[in-house]
Amino acid sequence: MILIGGGSRSGKSAAALKMLRAAGPRRGFIATAQAWDDEMRERIASHQQERGADIVTIEEPHALAECIAREAGRFDALVVDCLTLWLSNRMLSECADLEAEYGNLLDVAVNARTEVILVTNEVGCGIVPDNALARRFRDAAGRLNQQAAERAREVHWMMFGIGLRLK
Repeated sequence: MILIGGGSRSGKSAAALKMLRAAGPRRGFIATAQAWDDEMRERIASHQQERGADIVTIEEPHALAECIAREAGRFDALVVDCLTLWLSNRMLSECADLEAEYGNLLDVAVNARTEVILVTNEVGCGIVPDNALARRFRDAAGRLNQQAAERAREVHWMMFGIGLRLK
């Protein structure tokens, strides 16, 4: 498993796609975003066009571990973009035990029959959020990212489109 993190528009997805294309011809992409409004629908369509026809996209906003387990054998590598959107989806659905879910997700990703490239946002570098839900999200994302980094074979930090391998 490889983890790629960074801030918004730091180049995380582009780095993940570059790794995916280098992994082989059977390329899978698990998208966790949900199209709640027109702006998000346009954003999703733009990302699909950027990926191109050579990458199979699977949309899965909630059952990420199950999707990785089911799809891993079909691909030379799988990108999951992104963990933080998946986490917000799970929090908003009032998931009973987030830490158990992301523990299971990481177990599945580490043991998958293919390379799994996880993309995540670093949300803890800014100011303390002004509401309880945002603070819970920031804290949960920090715990998830730390656990993913600990278990990953490689960890990359993206900033300004430049990647730095941390592990």
